[in-house]
Amino acid sequence: MPSARNLLMHLALGAVAVSFGGAAAMSARAQDAAGQDSAPPQQAGTIRSQVSLVNVFATVRDKNKKIMADLKQEDFKISEDGQDQKIAFFTKESTLPITLAMLLDTSGSEQFMIGGIQEAGSRFLERVLRKGDEAMVMSFDTDADLLSDFTDDRAILDRAVHRARVNTPGGGMIAGNPGPIGNQNTPGTVLYDAIYLACGEKLNTEAGRKAIVIVTDAQDEGSRVKIEEAIESAQRTDTVIHILLVADPHYGANVGAAKRLTEETGGRVISVSSEKKLAQAFDEISEELRSQYMLGYYPTNSARDGKFRKIKVETTDHDYKVLARKGYYAPKE
Repeated sequence: MPSARNLLMHLALGAVAVSFGGAAAMSARAQDAAGQDSAPPQQAGTIRSQVSLVNVFATVRDKNKKIMADLKQEDFKISEDGQDQKIAFFTKESTLPITLAMLLDTSGSEQFMIGGIQEAGSRFLERVLRKGDEAMVMSFDTDADLLSDFTDDRAILDRAVHRARVNTPGGGMIAGNPGPIGNQNTPGTVLYDAIYLACGEKLNTEAGRKAIVIVTDAQDEGSRVKIEEAIESAQRTDTVIHILLVADPHYGANVGAAKRLTEETGGRVISVSSEKKLAQAFDEISEELRSQYMLGYYPTNSARDGKFRKIKVETTDHDYKVLARKGYYAPKE
């Protein structure tokens, strides 16, 4: 029987050009929490034709980076492809379930931080997850490994985080723990593949607030998909990417890739230089996920052409910075 990892790889990476339909699909769990009629999860490549409301989750900070949690609908402006849109739905979201994917970089460059990553990651999941939330855990190095599928069981998630093992070219042993070696002749860290898999195969049938939290130096070598495809997979599934940038000074970090992945999807990068700051960074992401606004609008452009539409969310106070996704793909007939 194929492993979960190999099954995911077979499904998602056998052909790069796949069709995503998760942006409009809503799981029964999220629908019930949002007060909507539940329906079976959509199959990949399908879109519910009656769905036209575009939802955007946003976090607002002031110039001192303090989260602004008491804004009203009239404090926001939203535009699509440069055209102002009328906000039809507005709420402060602290109770709508979160569907979370934690991705841990287990390449050799992270070997000296893996202990701190595991402890801080477990603490983060314990703190951020509430009733109705679910999370999954994946590690990635020369391959992507599903350590836990979606669950609300904290014990299962904690064990999954602590099963992550760093893969090293010299034999895959860190503190006596064998790692998932894969092809030792193939260098690299398949960051983009891991994002593509998490979005395209796991998050595509979920709805509500969806986020990927990645602990990585953002170096990618060996992925079968490109960064553009990883970003598109997140945009098509309305998934926000947050990156905790943890880098060994000998290897460095790909800051440009980290910023591109997060900014295009509405997330943020937090640079981490120590285990203490790693815990603080996880706490910041936890606060952010629990301090969001949801804005909904019916786009003035009703064409079902499958094209990418640019979204811009602003506040009337220009000193505030809004963190929100940069766009979405319209349904296609």
